[in-house]
Parts: sequence; C-alpha cells; structure tokens
Amino acid sequence: MYQLDQHTFANKAVLVRVDFNVPLNEKFEVTDNTRIRAAVKTILKLSSDGAKVILMSHLGRPKGGPEEKFSLKHIQQEVSKVLGKPVAFAGNCVGEEAKHAVEKMKAGEILLLENLRFYKEEEGGDEFFAGQLAELGDVYVNDAFGTAHRAHASTAVIAKFFPTDKYFGYLMEDEVKSIDRVLNGNASPVTAIIGGSKVSSKIAILENLMNAVDNIIIGGGMAFTFIKAQQGKVGSSLVEDDKLALALELMEMARNKNVNLYLPTDAIIADAFSADANHKECSIANIPSGWMGLDIGVKSREHFSTIIAQSKTVLWNGPMGVFEMEAFAAGTIAVANALVEATKNGSFTLVGGGDSVAAINQFGLANDVSYVSTGGGAMLESLEGIELPGVKAITK
Repeated sequence: MYQLDQHTFANKAVLVRVDFNVPLNEKFEVTDNTRIRAAVKTILKLSSDGAKVILMSHLGRPKGGPEEKFSLKHIQQEVSKVLGKPVAFAGNCVGEEAKHAVEKMKAGEILLLENLRFYKEEEGGDEFFAGQLAELGDVYVNDAFGTAHRAHASTAVIAKFFPTDKYFGYLMEDEVKSIDRVLNGNASPVTAIIGGSKVSSKIAILENLMNAVDNIIIGGGMAFTFIKAQQGKVGSSLVEDDKLALALELMEMARNKNVNLYLPTDAIIADAFSADANHKECSIANIPSGWMGLDIGVKSREHFSTIIAQSKTVLWNGPMGVFEMEAFAAGTIAVANALVEATKNGSFTLVGGGDSVAAINQFGLANDVSYVSTGGGAMLESLEGIELPGVKAITK
C-alpha cells in the first residue's frame, strides 16, 4: 500500500517530506549535497508521473521563528541543479502564500516550501499545524529517514490526514528494508561491528542486536571498558569506569545467547592524544601507564577481517580508532576494506551512524558497500528495536 512504484500520481498535488538539512558556508552555499541527491529518485518519479511536487524540509535550528540564515531559499538553486529541473520557492510553508504557490503549479512542476521549523509547532507535533500543511496536497510521501525518529508535525502527525494516500519515498523504503535485513533477514552468519568511544551510547543497540546476530565485533574507545572489566591494564585509554560491571553483563548475555563477542587483542598506543604523538603496538590488555590506545593492532585487523569475510550480512556502526588522524586510521581502513571484499563476494553490508559514514566517505568506498544509511539517530533507534514515529505513521 505504501510503495511509490505501485502507483501513478498524475494531476495530484504530492507533499513530500524530504531531509534537506544540509551544511551551508558563510556565503550560504551548500557544501555537501548528499541529502539532496538522496531524494532525487523520489522527486523525479513523482514529477515524471505528472504530479505537482511540493517539497517540505527543515534547515538548522531556528529559535522560535524565521531567521534569514536558515531560509530554504538559499538551497533552491542547488536543489534545481541536482534535479536538473527548475524548482520554484514559496516564502512560507503554510497559509495563503503557500496555497497560492501550489495553485499556480502545473503538472510535473516542483515547489520548495520555506523552512518548517520557522514554526515552533513543527517540532511540537502540533496537529493544527500538520493540518495546515496537509491542506496543500492530495497525497503525502515521507522520504526523510533522517528525521523519522522525531514525532514532528511534518514527519508523523500529518500522516493521519492522509489515511489511504500516504507512502514511503524510495530513500525511506531502502533505509527501512536495509535495517530489516540486518535484524530479521535470513542470510547468516550476521556480524555487527560496533565501535565508537563509549559503551554507554551503545547499550540498547548491543542488547537488541544479541537477538539478531551471530557475531559482535567491538572496537574503538569502548573496547577498553571491556578490557579493563576483565582486569586488563589499559593505561590512560578512554574507559567508562562506571560501566565495567555492565561490560561483563553484556559479555555474559552474549554467551547465554550463543553470540560470539570479539574484542581486539592488540592496539596501537600513543603517549598523547595527538596526530604526531609517539606511537607503538602492544597487547591491548597490557598498555603501559601514561599511554593510550587509539586504534586496533595488526592481529585484531586480520582477525576481524576474517570474521567479516565469512559473514553473509554485516552491519558497521562506529570506527575502530581515531581514523581522523592518519597514524590511527589503519584499523578503520581495514574494516572498510573487509566490508568492500565481503560485498564483492555477495554479502549484504550496511554502514550507518555518523562516524562510520564519515569514514567510508573519507576512504572513497561508499559506492563499494551495499548500503550507506543517511539517518544517524534514526538508524541507531531502529537498531535499538524502537519503532520510529515517521515509519509507524505510514505503515499503521
């Protein structure tokens, strides 16, 4: 019911919630158009069907009203360039100005509405405001996975005004399917690579993944909390001392659920948190005082790469070390390359979460894995087993 491909939208006014929250420089130029490109397929499908395509998005965090620097007029030209079609702009997202702009549209034309967050009612999930937006269209399409975890007026509340005319855009559909393949797919073994700095931010994800995967690989700063919990010496590495008992509980939970939980055995250590610090390799459980682990070592890279190669489904969330510094990037590069090899051999590989996405883009490998998620927070909540308001609004 909610798939675009099964329908045609000729002569319909289609409201499309996109995520055009893109970075701008001081001249208000778009510095990264990834999010705009992600919505192209949905917009062009509707336009070529002969629909009036009405785009709505937020940009930045305006404080309680319109702010010039957050106006979507700044991105109008970039959206037009990426789509290869003219895009009109309405100076408001509701009211007479918006209505008039929609009335003027011809079939196939595209209109960009002003920033939804110029109204505090958007983030408040206000039903009257959602109704004002709904008046502009005959059909609602949500293609903004990046905001699907927010119960805002334009992402969740608006859907109730379109009981039978609501759909996922292609991006949203791909995101939902990709996460479902990891959590509920049948291509095993399934391996989750979980990195990043803190165990505390990944507790719910780790607990939920234990029900869905065969292997969990732990890397990044969070590994040192697990090592110290087992009486390892971690020097001045990043550790959450209040989570040592929890780390042991997670290891016990993995054993009880027959999930293999792999920790690094060696580390690249440094005498300071700095790109040009002295560094060397040692056992991860025997780091000298005054030294800190900033990447996984050679043996861990080889071991993790072997596990990834033997997997049919792989999720990667979080780097193995401080990949932004060249001296401590090798572990994260090794994991990225292992994912690329697994993908070539027919495995499904999903990369998500800000730092992993930044890493795979930095290494120029984003096109060599199965799927790179656009939604950081939304993806993490999905992996925790939370039903996202923006998804639920369409499927229920």
